[in-house]
Amino acid sequence: MIGHVLHPGQLATVQDRGRFGHQHEGIPVSGAMDEIALRLGNLLVGNDENAAALECTLVGPTLRFDDHMLIALTGGDLSVTVDGEPIPLWRPVGVPAGATVSGAAAVRGARGYLAIAGGIAVPSVLGSRSTYARAAFGGLQGRSLRRGDLLPIDQPGELGRRIARAIGGDGGRSRVSIGKWGASAMIVPFYTASPVVRLLEGTHTNLLTPESRDRLWSGDFRVGAQSDRMGYRLEGTPLELSEPRELLSEAVAFGTVQLPPGGDPIVLMADRQTTGGYPRIGQVASIDLPLLAQLKAGDRVRFRPASLEEAQRLYLSREDNLRQARAAVALYHR
Repeated sequence: MIGHVLHPGQLATVQDRGRFGHQHEGIPVSGAMDEIALRLGNLLVGNDENAAALECTLVGPTLRFDDHMLIALTGGDLSVTVDGEPIPLWRPVGVPAGATVSGAAAVRGARGYLAIAGGIAVPSVLGSRSTYARAAFGGLQGRSLRRGDLLPIDQPGELGRRIARAIGGDGGRSRVSIGKWGASAMIVPFYTASPVVRLLEGTHTNLLTPESRDRLWSGDFRVGAQSDRMGYRLEGTPLELSEPRELLSEAVAFGTVQLPPGGDPIVLMADRQTTGGYPRIGQVASIDLPLLAQLKAGDRVRFRPASLEEAQRLYLSREDNLRQARAAVALYHR
């Protein structure tokens, strides 16, 4: 099955959950910026959670599929239509053969996800189909979509076919079919342009001056124009160290907050480097990484202190909710 790229949008790439086990070789994890949106999209169409989908940034692409497709849109709202008909987020949608799926400019959030039953069948590189554009590998020829590209789509699994039949979108209809069920509000992130994000203290938080520590927890930071999939530069009153320090480079993670010499914190994101030598003044709790992933230049963020115990409890609760959702979808479509 093939998807035709009629218009690439602003930045659409193939992503799964990431490329693990190679950071010691200097290869970033990459993967979806908003992992929860990716996982829920795959759940809605009966895919394995790690199936490759499209991550669409700020402006969605325009695609046409040769065959009937079961899709789901999650994450930011890119005002997606099928042959001009608006379709909802967080629900399974049956798209008839030959229909045109079109995205527009984001009206909420920054990144929308298009999951397709069967998943996007680009070659796996080092155990992942994720695009790492800086090194030009993974995804579709290591880059974002271009006009005229052909997207290979795997055949749906049994669960995907059952979901398609259940919503009346098994290929026998010429119109869009929309599922009456969708992802629960309990597991859908609450996106906003000014989130309050939980932050654990980092190895070097105590190196900040008392005034800068206060600003870290009470200040309002603006997402700078130089932000991208590698990291978000946060602008505000610069933070300062109590004294200059020479630090050895150490491993970093998704959500590590570094403080370069200029004083504007950088939050490392999906395409982050594998090590860093700037002071690590915090670590965003994984439960809130989807909120960061949906910010665009000019949006604002505040941090609030969180303990490791709180972050772990929230993470485990979210994973339990996802397990229950997977079980419910499988049970409903036996």
